[in-house]
Amino acid sequence: MFPAAAPATRRTPCGHQPPCPTADAPDREAAKIVTRAHAQGWTALCNGVLIFEDTGELLPDGRAVEPRWVST
Repeated sequence: MFPAAAPATRRTPCGHQPPCPTADAPDREAAKIVTRAHAQGWTALCNGVLIFEDTGELLPDGRAVEPRWVST
């Protein structure tokens, strides 16, 4: 059995100064990078958000944010 996960929006604030934005904040992508997996195409942020190279996101509570496509 795995322990129940804490709600994503109630994460303990990080130790960075200024603190990283929460996963629900509009500027959530400004959080510090924790891990990068270039070969797999994702980056993990301090606030628990996973950003994918197609600009999609996965929030800590499991919600997906659709990629933002840029037209050329």
